[in-house]
Amino acid sequence: MNFATLTVILALVWAAITGNFSVLNLLLGAAISVAALWFVRERVTTPTFFKKFRRVLALILIFFYELAHSATRVALLIMSPNLKKRLKPGIIAFPLTAKSDVEITLLANLITLTPGTLSVDVSADRKFIFVHAMEVPDKKALIRDIATGFEIKIIEVFK
Repeated sequence: MNFATLTVILALVWAAITGNFSVLNLLLGAAISVAALWFVRERVTTPTFFKKFRRVLALILIFFYELAHSATRVALLIMSPNLKKRLKPGIIAFPLTAKSDVEITLLANLITLTPGTLSVDVSADRKFIFVHAMEVPDKKALIRDIATGFEIKIIEVFK
């Protein structure tokens, strides 16, 4: 049995013993369960739940950082007086390291949700994703940013 399943079971046992199945009491039971399981983790199972949770949290945080950063860049670009000079749109072929459909779909969605970029298509052999960006002064830099940002975090989540 894994760590998360044991936490849920122990939280339900806690609620049954106390006779109160409210959300707060279940959360308290879950917190007590996590603390208790942490002490006996070597005998129960490896705590992969915490590793996975940290990876998901890191992906969420990098998405919100990129969201704020891109929104600021797009706003400054649009408000600049020399919009035609600064605007250098382009489509790049991003080489995919992600292999599964879930990873590729999540990457495409995160790219599309980030202001200034749009995932256009995935190649038939699933080796490239085509990304449109409003401002592409350096294609290699954009590819590097996506690879070291979203893609690596998505691959870590689904390991």
